[in-house]
Formats: sequence, C-alpha cells, structure tokens
Amino acid sequence: MAITGQVKLQQGREKSLLRRHPWVFSGAIDSEVGNPKPGETVDVVDSKGKWLARGAYSPLSKIRVRIWTWNQDEKVDENFLEERVRLAIGMRKALKISDETNAIRLIHGESDRLPGFIVDQYNDALVMQVLSAGAEIWREVVADSLMKVTGAKGIFERSDVDVRTLEGLEPRTGILRGEVPEKIVIEENQLQFFVNLQNGQKTGFYVDQRRNRQMLRELMPEAADVLNCFCYTGAFSVYALAGGASSVISIDSSKDALTIAEENLGINGFGEANAEWMEADVFKQLRKFRDSRQTFDVIILDPPKFAPTSALAQRASRGYKDINLLALKLLRPGGLLFTYSCSGGISADLFQKIVAGAALDAGVHAKIINKMVQGEDHPVSLDFPEGMYLKGLVCRVD
Repeated sequence: MAITGQVKLQQGREKSLLRRHPWVFSGAIDSEVGNPKPGETVDVVDSKGKWLARGAYSPLSKIRVRIWTWNQDEKVDENFLEERVRLAIGMRKALKISDETNAIRLIHGESDRLPGFIVDQYNDALVMQVLSAGAEIWREVVADSLMKVTGAKGIFERSDVDVRTLEGLEPRTGILRGEVPEKIVIEENQLQFFVNLQNGQKTGFYVDQRRNRQMLRELMPEAADVLNCFCYTGAFSVYALAGGASSVISIDSSKDALTIAEENLGINGFGEANAEWMEADVFKQLRKFRDSRQTFDVIILDPPKFAPTSALAQRASRGYKDINLLALKLLRPGGLLFTYSCSGGISADLFQKIVAGAALDAGVHAKIINKMVQGEDHPVSLDFPEGMYLKGLVCRVD
C-alpha cells in the first residue's frame, strides 16, 4: 500500500516513538499532510521533519497512528504482513506450547508488531479479532497469511468488541475463511473443554489463564471446598476438581456459560455431586454467603474487565476492593484466594494495593504466596508495557 500522508509531531513529542512505543496520540500531532483515509499508511516525522516511523492512520481515534515499522526502507505490504504472521507463529512453536494445549494465542497485537490483530487457535480453527482501522485495511491479507502459515480449516471473525467504535468501525462477526464449527473441544493440560467459537466471550475461551489454572490445580488443598466466581464455562472449576477439591460452587450471570460449564465437568469425568452451579450476580451472592456465615478453603475471583482504560481506574478499584474484601471474609484459616484483574487501566502495583486494602478492611492477615500473569503466548513487548494486562495474586489467609 502506498504511503498516503505524513503526520508531523509537536516539538518534544517524539520521545515515546524514539523509545519505540507503537502509538501516536492525537494530542502529540502538530500537522498532517495529504488526505489519508482510515487505516492507510502514513509516515511520522518530528517537528524538524526527521523521519521517525511508519504506521496506520486512524482519524477518529485518540490513538491517531499505530506503528507498523521503524525501518524507513521497509514497505508495508502483503509480504511484510505475512512475514510478521510467520514470526509470531514461529515464536509459539519455539515455546512448545502445543505440548500442553491445542488452544493458543497466535497473534497478540502490538506485542507481535501486528497492531489491531488478535488471533487465537483452537485445534484446527482460528478466531480473529480486527480492532483498529489499520487492521481493517489488511484484514483479508492477514486472513490469507494465517490460512497459508497454519493450515487451519477455517477462520471465524469476532470483531464485535466496543473498541472498534473508537476507530469508527462497525461490529462484525462471521466465518471469514473455510469452515468453522460453532462448538469445538480443546485440550489443556490433559483436560478437555468445550469452546463456543462463534458466540462465546472474547474469542471463546480464556487461553491466557492456562498456567494459572494449572497452578490452582497444583496448590489445591486436600478435600477443599472451593468457590469459583465469574466462572464463565467452568475451567477453573474443572481444574479444582482435578486437583482434589471435594466440592466446587461456581457462579456466573450467564446461563449459557453455565450450560457449557456443566458439559465441561462431564467430559472430564467428574460427577455433579461435587459441583453446584449458580446463575447469580457475584457481588450479591458473596454478601449472601457472608450473611449466612458460609466459608471456603479456596476462592477464585476472575471478573470481567472493570477498567479498560486508566480513566476508569478509580471506579473499577471500588469494584475490585468490594469482591476481594467479601472473599477474604469467606476464607477459612489457611485458605487461598486466587484473585485476578484483566483491566488494562489497573496496574499490578495498584491491584496489589487494592487487595491489601481489602484484607485490612476484612480484618484478616493475608500474605502473597505467588504472583501470576498471562501465558507466554501473550508476550509483552518491552516497548509496550500496556500489553501486560493480566495481573493475579495467590494470597493465603492465616
């Protein structure tokens, strides 16, 4: 694709690009030359006209340019994108993740130098999200590259997330290439799970929690009573039973998710006698448990994204504190809390402070025995710390 314009930065606003951060915000721009359309390729120069980078233009977004390359000799075209796809998939192969699972994040946006693209592989099917104007322009090219490099049977597109509206894009879902079943069975650490590829949350399954689920299994106390909040399709619940839990109560507001959760229990050979499914609001149900003085040995809190941006962090902090405070009150002495935040607007330090404040208000002494992040198939570029979105703590109550 030809370069259709140039973006000139204000004086002193080139520092982030010199550190190779891949975003140019609208407030840093002095002027624009040419008439680039959404998603087209533009050059970025400093206030003196010195070339800095080349990226995708998005006139409606606060992130005005997402950088493709810092190499002035590099042309953004079909070959460029296919090579980026090959590099991303090659990294996953080198990590030998397929030894543990056939559900893998293949492309992780900016951290794989493919801003706006998220791609997960579920056995021989791919699910792709196209999140930015630049990704939209190259959607077909990347789809072709994925089919060529992976040999997948099909790609289902799940571009139905709110962030597309910030780019001036309409939501879109549907089969993009080949054939993709509505539901598929994947394997993870010798366990099996049904995944709804076409109508599930995100791309169908939380592949980023693979290592953290295994940690739950390994740390599970003998014959523990477990509470799994925001359980979605019950992956943590299955791992808890695989680790020797005697009972698991799983709560989610989605009836459809709970239906798949029950199926996941059955496919792994666990009986319903050890499991209880509750379609309920987690905040309200935790208060009911508190009022009835019900307690647990292990509690898992894996809520949805409360704060997608830092602007919403204060309000989200209250929500995180409330659920962690209630959970800590429900833990028996020696009990374990597995608590997570996937909110990009909540830093790891802030999340730890929130949980510490919750323990103080709950009147318990708790200690961190492990910290958790997203799996290695969700890499974080050193130039793009925003890629580290999942934070988790394992806390033990004395």
